[in-house]
Amino acid sequence: MDATLVVMAAGIGSRFGGGIKQLAPVGPGGEIIMDYSIYDAKEAGFNKVVFIIRHDLEKDFKEIIGDRIKKYIDVDYAFQELEDLPEGFTCPKDRTKPWGTGQALLSVKGLVNEPFIVINADDYYGKEGFKVVYDYMKNHMKENGEKLDLCMAGFVLKNTLSDNGGVTRGVCKADADNKLVDVTETFDIELKDGVLSAVDENKQKRDVDLNDIVSMNMWGLTPKFLDILEEGFPKFLKSMTNELKSEYLLPSVIDEAIKSGKASVEVLKSHDKWFGVTYKEDKELVVNSIRALVDKGVYPEKIFS
Repeated sequence: MDATLVVMAAGIGSRFGGGIKQLAPVGPGGEIIMDYSIYDAKEAGFNKVVFIIRHDLEKDFKEIIGDRIKKYIDVDYAFQELEDLPEGFTCPKDRTKPWGTGQALLSVKGLVNEPFIVINADDYYGKEGFKVVYDYMKNHMKENGEKLDLCMAGFVLKNTLSDNGGVTRGVCKADADNKLVDVTETFDIELKDGVLSAVDENKQKRDVDLNDIVSMNMWGLTPKFLDILEEGFPKFLKSMTNELKSEYLLPSVIDEAIKSGKASVEVLKSHDKWFGVTYKEDKELVVNSIRALVDKGVYPEKIFS
């Protein structure tokens, strides 16, 4: 089955180097986090990768990442730009913030015509998420049902925390059939001295459990979902509350599609430990964790070398 990995990388900095967390080496052969995601996706069955980047990153990105891996997997590029808006809309003069993950993903419309998985560039997801999403796409996903048939890899909250401060997670609620009911953005989730704490968007205390399932922006989608994104973007632009900072976010679009009956989302659990460089102090943990996985034989000493 043809299936594509879509990597959202447009948010990385305009200069490559030590300050760009997505490009900091974490593997023993100088690998970056993205290398492991691409390796795991290919192993699971995905046979193409599309990087969503900005035009100003294209030359450096191809030299540093794309050209290095195109020997191993088909590579293509889509571009997210501030000015890339629907007809009748213009970018506010002082806007510098990207329009969010929803607009980023919209850039692959017409380029991706098969089921695809979408991930963040700077997150390490482990192997299980890619495997369960690919398996669902291949063996269970209905292409022409009444509703769009989508899926997500859900991670156990305790496997996604940072030792160096609070994190934001989409806490998921599923029904008895493992279908996603809603995703609640939850902030400042932190386990400190054995006490788990979190707040909602209004900074009010919110109860969470270490075994809650959370979304890490690892979604299994179909090309028809891009039509929903395209329809919703002008509505978002008309109704946004802050023209300089409001973002069109993928989880919000999926949540709305579920609640309006346009889509159902199968929640597929991954028990793998998630790693990310939320804080600069996290990098050492990521490096040590990758080293341990290499020592166990999960990864070779060098990949895409």
